[in-house]
Amino acid sequence: MLLEEILKQEQERFIKENLLSDEMIELLKENIMPFNTLMAYYRCAIMEVETKFKVLNEEFSLQYDRNPIESIKSRIKSMDGIFKKAKKKNIPITMEGIEEGIRDIAGVRVICSFPEDIYMLADCLLKQDDVVLVERKDYIKNPKPSGYRSLHLIIEIPIFLQNEKKMMKVEVQFRTIAMDFWASVEHKVRYKKNIPDSEAEQLAAELSSCADQIAAMDNKMEEIRRRIAEAEEREAENSPAKQPQTIGGVMLKKRLESGRFPFKK
Repeated sequence: MLLEEILKQEQERFIKENLLSDEMIELLKENIMPFNTLMAYYRCAIMEVETKFKVLNEEFSLQYDRNPIESIKSRIKSMDGIFKKAKKKNIPITMEGIEEGIRDIAGVRVICSFPEDIYMLADCLLKQDDVVLVERKDYIKNPKPSGYRSLHLIIEIPIFLQNEKKMMKVEVQFRTIAMDFWASVEHKVRYKKNIPDSEAEQLAAELSSCADQIAAMDNKMEEIRRRIAEAEEREAENSPAKQPQTIGGVMLKKRLESGRFPFKK
């Protein structure tokens, strides 16, 4: 018991004299502050991208009475995740190395109802003159072997700071609700441990089959949406409100404008 107390006291003394020394605190500030500043810049870039999509969604709501975006999610990669990726890709652990070598530190995920909305929104985003496309990967037209589907864009956008404009990279992922459901479940299942190889192989095949079924459902729902829109358009064209109202072979509007339609008082 006495030995444990001595060890504890020595541990506390070491922390006070070394880890909490003025030199150590200054060293931590020198390394942590630039990292925290960089992460703040990425958060600003996420806000810029989110605002762009919110504006587009509002415009479609006003003009077409529909919202192509179901939800918007965002995240900043954790410090642990950044360092692991840097080690895996042999990227220098410096602010410059991290900023240049890791493109998905800031991530925005846009969830849509239908596949065609994905491509429409991606085109709208890339047409904006302050958005620069760095990389595009279409896992919808070319799914991963696992069955994963999504459209990935790496873009650069400006953030406006107090005294400068800084270009920041953001990864934007587009998915339908169904694609996002599959990816979320697959991610949870894939990292389960202690599963025999034979069972893991069978599960992977079943997950891939589920992805194909979900993709078929997406396409079917899109076809139904298109048929409904076409039916509504035909109905609107044939609606009495669209037809000229006539009385005795003369259009009502012209009779009213000419004053040759006497109203009885």
